[in-house]
Amino acid sequence: MDFRGQHLAEKLYQIVIIVFAILAFLTGFYTQNIFYCLGVYAVGLALSLLIAVPNWPFFNRNPPKWLDEVSGIDPTPPAMSKFL
Repeated sequence: MDFRGQHLAEKLYQIVIIVFAILAFLTGFYTQNIFYCLGVYAVGLALSLLIAVPNWPFFNRNPPKWLDEVSGIDPTPPAMSKFL
């Protein structure tokens, strides 16, 4: 997942959780049953997990561009090279 994909995933799960929280409250208020309220909210949590957790292809539209490797440089720090 790239950085813009992480931002999109966070926005999507926030929207899904807020919408299902409102629906859960209205369902619980209308039916006067806490189990229906919790059930609707649990469906929203499961849906948000299904949307945000897997690495879907639309989260990878903007891959980061890494710098090229610089040749001729020793990757070990100078302080550690005498111990290796």
